[in-house]
Amino acid sequence: MSAGWFRRRFLPGPPGPAPRPPKPRASPVPYRRPRFLRGSASSPGPADTARRPDARPVRSPARGRALPWNAGYAEIINAEKSEFNEDQAACGKLCIRKCGFGAEDDQEWLTLNSEEFLTGHYWALFDGHGGPAAAILAANTLHSCLRRQLEAVADGMAATPPLMHLSGCCVCPSDPQFVEEKGIRAEDLVIGALESAFQECDEVIGRELEASGQVGGCTALVAVSLQGKLYMANAGDSRAILVRRDEVLPLSTEFTPETERQRIQQLAFVYPELLADEFTRLEFPRRLKGDDLGQKVLFRDHHMSGCRSYKCVEKSDLKYPLIHGQGRQARLMGTLAVSRGLGDHQLRVLDTSIRLKPFLLSVPQVIVLDMDQLQLQDDDVVVMATDGLWDVLSNEQVGKLVRGFLPGNREDPHRLPEANTRTSPGLWVGHL
Repeated sequence: MSAGWFRRRFLPGPPGPAPRPPKPRASPVPYRRPRFLRGSASSPGPADTARRPDARPVRSPARGRALPWNAGYAEIINAEKSEFNEDQAACGKLCIRKCGFGAEDDQEWLTLNSEEFLTGHYWALFDGHGGPAAAILAANTLHSCLRRQLEAVADGMAATPPLMHLSGCCVCPSDPQFVEEKGIRAEDLVIGALESAFQECDEVIGRELEASGQVGGCTALVAVSLQGKLYMANAGDSRAILVRRDEVLPLSTEFTPETERQRIQQLAFVYPELLADEFTRLEFPRRLKGDDLGQKVLFRDHHMSGCRSYKCVEKSDLKYPLIHGQGRQARLMGTLAVSRGLGDHQLRVLDTSIRLKPFLLSVPQVIVLDMDQLQLQDDDVVVMATDGLWDVLSNEQVGKLVRGFLPGNREDPHRLPEANTRTSPGLWVGHL
């Protein structure tokens, strides 16, 4: 404790000059709306109309004013607690080539060129927390990581079954048999490319945020349409559904501290030093108190799935639980509501040096749909949305809204803006 701090804090006197605020560090990527939402300002002007005569305007009505029916994009920024929107999106055509090429001309869209080998489509949603930086970086980076990973396996994807050696040589005469016995398919290479792309993007975000002195993380929900299949990769608590005429099919699983309890507890069991003697990995029905000492109470550990057992409460059990809360209120180390995502390399438990990153996975779960087997119809729609929608509406309610909107808007020229794209005959994908 310095004498100067004590004097300023407790002794009266004339106020000194206000300290200069630290200069903000440059963002690694400038804040921008997704490209398919550009071309319109808060109030559309003549320049916007001339540039995009067929586009719906982007409007930001004043508080208390209703959103116009023809508004193309509504932006509510973190309950007005943040200057920038922490939610980001990206979409575009995905072109995979056989060999390495020059630098990407456009860092947000995947551009088409004459040397394409495979062509697909890409959509992504990023729900940021702790600031918009991680979500902005992911929206500008993940598709490039994915393209590089797919180009590395493009030759293998073209063969049936995939080649064991990309060079075409056969070191062992039984190599094709080994690949067939393992059940390796072309879609397995795409799944591996998605998983590797998420990992690569997470590393890029970590380096860029550290270099710019920024913090934050984001969830990631990605859809890729390629070779007649739809791949849905999710790392976080966003959700995707397929709305059909008579049913709603879930296409993803949310990852929260509660849904991944066993994985998180297992990690704490193997590496107890991650808890820094401040947390207990055991789960109890409620936070234990001193009066519970010596009592036998219900608990659950990493090796227990649905069942529970009883244990005699010890002093170490009174520590703050590794996972606390229920449902949407569950928190990892009292801090984070998701267990997978990108970024958060610098995130620490409040007033400690305990990092949360070791418990967070950047690897997504990937679900594959064969679009031919689904026998898709013209009004089948994939809806991708962050948790803000699913906190207030169920899958069935969203499906009902979609079904109610489409039949009456078949002739509407603004029915499907650029953010919603047809991936194949009978399937539309859009984000919210």
